[in-house]
Amino acid sequence: MSDPTRREAAETAVRQCMNLADDESCVVVTDDERVDIGEALYEVASEITDDAVIARYPPGDQHGEEPPGPVAAAMAGADVVLAPTTKSLSHTRARGRANEAGARVATLPGITEEVFLTGLDADYETIAAHCESVREQVAGAEEIRVTTEAGTDITFEPGDREWLMDTGIVHEPGQMSNLPAGETFVSPETANGTFVVDGTMMPHGLLDAGQELRFEVEDGSVTHVSDDAIRGQIEDAAEEVGRDAYNLAELGIGTNVGVTELVGSVLLDEKAAGTIHIAIGDDAGIGGDTDAPLHLDGIVRDPTVTADGTPVDLPQP
Repeated sequence: MSDPTRREAAETAVRQCMNLADDESCVVVTDDERVDIGEALYEVASEITDDAVIARYPPGDQHGEEPPGPVAAAMAGADVVLAPTTKSLSHTRARGRANEAGARVATLPGITEEVFLTGLDADYETIAAHCESVREQVAGAEEIRVTTEAGTDITFEPGDREWLMDTGIVHEPGQMSNLPAGETFVSPETANGTFVVDGTMMPHGLLDAGQELRFEVEDGSVTHVSDDAIRGQIEDAAEEVGRDAYNLAELGIGTNVGVTELVGSVLLDEKAAGTIHIAIGDDAGIGGDTDAPLHLDGIVRDPTVTADGTPVDLPQP
């Protein structure tokens, strides 16, 4: 029997988020470092359906690395896939093929015990409603402006690109979500201005009080990075793909009202209600056209967001 607190989070994931039925198959994909979370999910799934399995393998070396062949085959053959893994399976061919085959997939990349318990201690129907509310306020706007007292003042032009939602509700064949979930986001066609990250950003994790990372953006590309470590990551990627590494990839608005404080995990913190996040690099998987070997999210606290000058009512924890 799994830990009762861990079980509650697993119940939310399997029953509410995935809506697993007793006539469906489910595969839980995990690795040696996330096996406790994998077993909690498997325990709940196996109580719902007799056709549940857990597939465990050694952790990958990097995000986006393909899982072993038998794991990929199991994913493609299942109705529901839950993947709590050390390295992300979100942008793998195995995940894509599972969705193409009709599987409902939730990836939990880099999930920790704290993130699992905090991020899934929420009502995801409410989170989905917040996602929809935000999208209704921003969809169709020609310009989104974000400002903060810390110095952020940046405008985004979505153009013809669609605002998407990561609600955590994965009830239709072929759907995919991260868990924990809760954001409405867009890959803008262009952006200009300054943003100051004062929440969480890798490789630093949760920033210290008063610590700030400053970025300048011109015509949709990052032109200045104040932090040496982050600049180094972008420069390394630029050796492979050139200017695409500097692409302003995403504006996301957090909608998970269950996240009451940042913990240093990008997976969780970017979903926190009352925050926004801005990403650099790859946007090919979220409605853009830039394929780059990095996607760096920076979380910004206490933003003011306007859509064509009208204030956006952001969910609050």
